[in-house]
Amino acid sequence: MTTLLLVHGGLWEAGMDADRFWGQPGIVAGLEKRGFDVLAPDRQHQAPDWAAEASHLASALPGRPVIVLAGSNGCSAATCLALAFPGTVAALLLAWPATAQDPAVDAHDRRHLAELGASDGVISALLGGQTLRGLTDEELAGLAIPVGVVPSAIANTFHQRRSVDGLLRLVPGAVELPGCPESPRPEFPPYLESFVTAVAASAEP
Repeated sequence: MTTLLLVHGGLWEAGMDADRFWGQPGIVAGLEKRGFDVLAPDRQHQAPDWAAEASHLASALPGRPVIVLAGSNGCSAATCLALAFPGTVAALLLAWPATAQDPAVDAHDRRHLAELGASDGVISALLGGQTLRGLTDEELAGLAIPVGVVPSAIANTFHQRRSVDGLLRLVPGAVELPGCPESPRPEFPPYLESFVTAVAASAEP
């Protein structure tokens, strides 16, 4: 049985957990219905950097390679997991990757993190990076596993098309999957079946 590890989005805020991101929208149930073993842990709350996030996720691994489905800022945590723990991640599915290196987005998130008590050093660690937060483009180009990327179907400042295009350009063999709204959004429900179907097709051996 193929195991899927689901890594939710969010960046330090309360209430954005695995259940809200994957459970309530029906994604966990939809994937389980298709015969997958689904693990959906909560990310480390207010982690100081992406390396800490990767280590936290590693503690949830079942001892065999998994396919990782990540959303939004969870894409950084998932990709760092794949790089820091070689052999544990068989493939990455990156949905709605959070846009990095955008002055307006970074200013918004910097204020948000500061209000939640993050130090300047932590903020720099979380918002730094190139195409994907926490990672250099050289690291992305070195990914040696299959990677699929899901764009947002709705124009979104925080999940811009250029982030998807950058990943498709940098990661060897990366493919684009059908776009849809982000799972916590109210526009997502009509896309549930098509999203789960695309994930299942990409995750099947």
